[in-house]
Amino acid sequence: MTSRIFDLAVIGGGIIGLAHAYIAAKAGKRVAIIEKDVRANGASIRNFGFITVSGQARGESWQLARRTRDAWARIAPKAGIRIEQEGLYLTARSREAMAVIEAFLATEMGESCKLLSPDAFRTKANGLGGADLMGALYSPHEVRVESRNAIPALAAWLKETLGVTFFNETVAFEVAPPRLRTSRGTIEAGAVVVCPGDDFATLYADRIAQYRLRKCRLSMLKLADPGFELPGALMSDLSLVRYRGYGALPEARALEAKLRVEQPRHFENGVHLIVAQGTDGGLIVGDSHHYDALPGPFAPATAEEDILDEFVRATGRDAPPVLERWVGIYASADDRTYLIDKPEDDVRLVIVTSGTGASTGFGIAEKTIGDLFGLNLETAA
Repeated sequence: MTSRIFDLAVIGGGIIGLAHAYIAAKAGKRVAIIEKDVRANGASIRNFGFITVSGQARGESWQLARRTRDAWARIAPKAGIRIEQEGLYLTARSREAMAVIEAFLATEMGESCKLLSPDAFRTKANGLGGADLMGALYSPHEVRVESRNAIPALAAWLKETLGVTFFNETVAFEVAPPRLRTSRGTIEAGAVVVCPGDDFATLYADRIAQYRLRKCRLSMLKLADPGFELPGALMSDLSLVRYRGYGALPEARALEAKLRVEQPRHFENGVHLIVAQGTDGGLIVGDSHHYDALPGPFAPATAEEDILDEFVRATGRDAPPVLERWVGIYASADDRTYLIDKPEDDVRLVIVTSGTGASTGFGIAEKTIGDLFGLNLETAA
């Protein structure tokens, strides 16, 4: 019979819940995960699997991303998770874009990054790049996994190797440690971490409402094997104004003004470009962003058109055929990367509000678990 007595119960089996379970189990805690679906099926698998460091908001978020990248690098080989790509190449098509890259390289975030000439980038990228390519930022810090495979593999490894207990297809209705009332009976836990993703209503709705969160619907595509190999993940000019680590730099204002004039519909659809390549050669391409209290399930065709248009501008190649299309929903806030709320002394409510769960989740989990159990995990190796 499965034990129902734990040191920690984690509500939510997406990447944030799994990260908290990993950090707690590694610290010797008995951990249970309560997940409403048979397996994670939300934003945690509907993304690039791109663990991004360069471009994260300067300061804490950038540091959390560095720790999270290191955690992925340690965990992946143990959990049988393939690292699909390493490194980031961000191409620039204007003087304004180049100015943002140069300003970024002058900050502490530019450590180990470098500026490539058009010829140097084309040599690395099998001749990719439009006629207006002026240069590219190279960052060695990023790694990429295939989310739809990596998340279930991580869950299986936590269960089989670290002894984490999973209660799938189970809804937690009430949190009152040491007891949690669920759709499958009572579970006992000394502490609880609630990771609700974009569910703002089931638990602690009043606490969540104080943060005035919205939801973001993103659209993404999988393209057929283009017949070339990317040297790493690819971004372009629009990313320089969307990612806070670049976009908060003063030099980004001139670039944003230029792009809003030249590509207004891309801004209306919240489009910027990431291209990542899998083992099968296919390309994961995205994405667009639409915000609302409840974004509808109807993604505009113009969003896909704009994503593919930016692909052509950045690569100088026609887009391969579309093999798959999907949308994802995540919590969003204009003024924060994530939140950790303390409804009770032994309960933490954790929501990533920037679409960066895969990139910052393990670092956030170190903070949460350390605080709950009085452990100094942020300085641990």
